Amino acid sequence: MARYTTLFRVTSSPTQIRQKVADTLASCDLNLIYENEEYLVAKEKPGGVKHGLLATVEVLINPPTVSEPSARVDLIVQNQELPLRKDNHCHRIFEVVHQAISNTPF
Repeated sequence: MARYTTLFRVTSSPTQIRQKVADTLASCDLNLIYENEEYLVAKEKPGGVKHGLLATVEVLINPPTVSEPSARVDLIVQNQELPLRKDNHCHRIFEVVHQAISNTPF
């Protein structure tokens, strides 16, 4: 199973973060399949690659606290592929989503 993770720190409200992340995932041609206050899940649209290579993107939003004034946004991209090469489908999707979120103004 291939799995790539990163985290971002942002100072926007959790509601604004969730909306911007949802919009960003849609712009990456991913289907949002689950969303609540602190968690989003999107899947790659079928048809482009084999079923086992379809990537799932999970975003966890940890709201700001008194000790940490910025929200923490964890990004996880995974699929059923064995990551035998660094340049694999899951890593390419991770790079696309990571770059898109990095370029989103929060």
